[in-house]
Amino acid sequence: MSLYYLLSYFFIYGFLGWCSEVAFAALKERKFVNRGFLNGPICPVYGFGVGFVVSLLMPYKSNVFFMYIGSVIAVSAIEWVTGFALEKIFHSRWWDYSEQPFNLNGYICLPFSLIWGVACMLIVYVLHPLVTRMVGFIPGLLGNVLLVVFLAGMAADVWVTAAGIFKMNRRLRKMSEIADELHNISEQLGENIYLSVMTAVEKQEETKKKLDEAGQELKERKNAVQEELKERRENLGGELEQRVEELKDRYQEIAGKKSQTSRRLLKAFPAFDSNKYKEALKELKERMKNK
Repeated sequence: MSLYYLLSYFFIYGFLGWCSEVAFAALKERKFVNRGFLNGPICPVYGFGVGFVVSLLMPYKSNVFFMYIGSVIAVSAIEWVTGFALEKIFHSRWWDYSEQPFNLNGYICLPFSLIWGVACMLIVYVLHPLVTRMVGFIPGLLGNVLLVVFLAGMAADVWVTAAGIFKMNRRLRKMSEIADELHNISEQLGENIYLSVMTAVEKQEETKKKLDEAGQELKERKNAVQEELKERRENLGGELEQRVEELKDRYQEIAGKKSQTSRRLLKAFPAFDSNKYKEALKELKERMKNK
């Protein structure tokens, strides 16, 4: 099979896969959702999966059982590799079948793999002959020009999408760092209040004891110590409160930034989960849901 036909099948089945995902989302959510990883109307995993089946398994078309088992294995392997690669590259899980029976690392599961097998059988025996004839009708020069345009567009789309994901990860990291610092300040403030109170109590008891012995001079010293502790506590508390307000403002600024890529991907992949910044991602999802 020539490279021309391989690329043609990739884009055709990638587009049809995108259409099926959009149709499924429309039935489920009663609205349009771009369910693709990329911005454009293509799901590369479908292009690779179906392209692999029709290019390598077609010689065994006469053996229906082998075609089905081969399709299940091929498509499942591609889906597993895709999920694994996306998680390792972007430190995020895009879909999760962990709650499904007979799943492997949450990337694939037997029920969906069997469904993909049935879909591939329909494609091989019903749809693919029509697609092959359609590709054959396209003049060679026009077909090559279209493939170059599609490849360039997809390459740009991959670049923009990847940049948007890395940007979202940086955003989540900053939100997580600010949340951690706010927590540390809260702990520090509570500890300082506790130490100040205990120190004041100890000083007061010590001073009271000495007052009984020394009189007015130590009484004045007691007042001075209490004033000094109060001043230190107020200064420290003021500095921490100012820092808290600065961090809160910065957090709101980062969390409130608009990102079309982030919004689209979080809608397209409801099960999207960050390996490192779960709480920050949860906050971001809530904000986008309320907008």
